[in-house]
Amino acid sequence: MSVSDQTTRADSSWLANQPYLLLLVTALCWAGNAIVGRLAAGHIPPVTLSFLRWSLAFLLILPFAWKHLLRDWSAIRARLGTMVVLSITGIGAFNTLQYWALEHTEALNTLLLQSAGPLFVAVWSLILLGVSLTLAQAGGILLSLTGVLVILLRGDLTTLTSIEFNKGDIIFTVALAIFGLYSVLSLKRPNIHGLSFVGFTFGCGAASLIPLLVYELFSRPVMQLDAPNLLTLFYVAVFPSTLAYLCFNRGVQLIGANRAAPFFHVVPVFGSVMAIVFLGERPQLFHFIGFALVLVGVFVASRKPASTA
Repeated sequence: MSVSDQTTRADSSWLANQPYLLLLVTALCWAGNAIVGRLAAGHIPPVTLSFLRWSLAFLLILPFAWKHLLRDWSAIRARLGTMVVLSITGIGAFNTLQYWALEHTEALNTLLLQSAGPLFVAVWSLILLGVSLTLAQAGGILLSLTGVLVILLRGDLTTLTSIEFNKGDIIFTVALAIFGLYSVLSLKRPNIHGLSFVGFTFGCGAASLIPLLVYELFSRPVMQLDAPNLLTLFYVAVFPSTLAYLCFNRGVQLIGANRAAPFFHVVPVFGSVMAIVFLGERPQLFHFIGFALVLVGVFVASRKPASTA
């Protein structure tokens, strides 16, 4: 083996064992997905967008995952029920509901609701694993949630009184509950290679959407093959799908669902930064205060609990 090959493997191994960096990359990709999904509303129907997203992601990952899928197939088959549920919840259902919700609700509402993600993870962890939040995790979640509220409400808590929850908010809340289940249930996945896991769940998740896709094709206008729609499909297939899920699954595998869940709060923070960069909004003091609170909260909640005797 050459020195360059050894260096490449060492760099890859280092990155694969940096859960906080992996989860930050996930949050960045998912923040972009929320913005792109909102822009796509009215142009690409939600089931079509979700199906094409995961079908393209499956085709992208398959050449790299194929040999691992063949090797791990016996382990996958042994827990096929769990793998199918993971595919339907984390791939098919969550993203379709998210895109559907973005057709009916405002960005402020979805970002605010996204902060409830760790709470759903905590509930499912308690139900499925018997794992309750530590005091530090609960305090960190509350602290980072406060930071998110500071950013979303622009430092004005009276804005809370003007928020009205609608059909889209309810749909998105259901989507978050489903993704919380996926996050916790992923810890019960078979001991297989990460590429085998995403390869199977991407393909199975896309296949689970076929009945809904057929119904949508006959009930809604078909997506136009123009440049903005094609660029949207490219983005959602590569970044919030292939890259983000590889990073997220590995991050949860390394530090657990409860410690990874506070990174949900980083998604709206990155969303605010993107609005500043791409939409020309001017940064203000509340942006920095809120961002600092989120980072401190994530650090506190995601720390490894102290060992007990």
